[in-house]
Amino acid sequence: METNQLIWMYTKMVEIRRFEEKINEEYNKGLVPGLVHLYVGQEAVAVGVCANLTKDDYVVGTHRGHGLAIAKGVPLDKLAAEIMGKESGCCKGRGGSMRVAYLESGLLYSCPIVGTNLPLATGVGLSIKLRGADQVAVSFFGDGASNTGDFHESLNLASVWKLPVVFVCENNSYAISVHIKKSTAVEDIYKRAVAYGIPGVIVDGNDVLAVYEAAQQAVQRARAKEGPTLIECKTYRTVGHGTTDPGTTYRSKEEVEEWKKRCPIKRFREYLVVNGVVSEEQLRQIEKEVEVRVEEAIRFAEQSPYPPPTALMDYVY
Repeated sequence: METNQLIWMYTKMVEIRRFEEKINEEYNKGLVPGLVHLYVGQEAVAVGVCANLTKDDYVVGTHRGHGLAIAKGVPLDKLAAEIMGKESGCCKGRGGSMRVAYLESGLLYSCPIVGTNLPLATGVGLSIKLRGADQVAVSFFGDGASNTGDFHESLNLASVWKLPVVFVCENNSYAISVHIKKSTAVEDIYKRAVAYGIPGVIVDGNDVLAVYEAAQQAVQRARAKEGPTLIECKTYRTVGHGTTDPGTTYRSKEEVEEWKKRCPIKRFREYLVVNGVVSEEQLRQIEKEVEVRVEEAIRFAEQSPYPPPTALMDYVY
């Protein structure tokens, strides 16, 4: 992999982490309406997958979608403004934190209802096939979504029609507060792929290079018109389910601390330095530049106006 791409991946992961930390601060100030679900701890998944995609490829995310938006190229200022409900946001403040869309970057939608983005991505895959386009659709979803009918129907149909779809399960072990062992009969979700005759792959979701390699093969397979792939990324959110959830009632402090030691950003940072890709000084400079960009994006969002009351019925059909 080229040095520029490795640096891009590290930069995006740091952008996601710092952006989410700032959004949490804004939420605590009372400046973010509604619920917010942070991506802290899962940065390697979105970045590792999106590093294989072009601007013309499509992604569909979930309620925990800020990281995907950033990895797919949504401008930080427009994203921050959207989360704060401002007119200058990606969706003019109508989508908020859980419903971000930005067609210019290929982010079709972020679905707050668990499992609903899988059939949407399957439909996008059908559109790509019918148009004969050289594009790929990617669905990101959590472990909880793998127990919905939408999951099984989407994988089945995508397989039957050999659609260019990549299904990415971000398995962070908890569907809100329910551990996967209490809800799911199989230990590993990727094994469900065999029921639909498609490849199932499992990777360490905190290793951005492992995610990249698995996604690369799946994307190449999709572009070659060979059909869909299911990728399971074992990862972990080190924060609660949402900003109102401390995450302390259903998991131990020791469990969280153990996963923090496996921080995807720290691991990739060490890899870059040890392998001589970049120096510590270069990484510190990247981090400083990210800090400035995030601060500017938050400032832009804070200073942007809310939609006027007269626009209440705009875009309503």
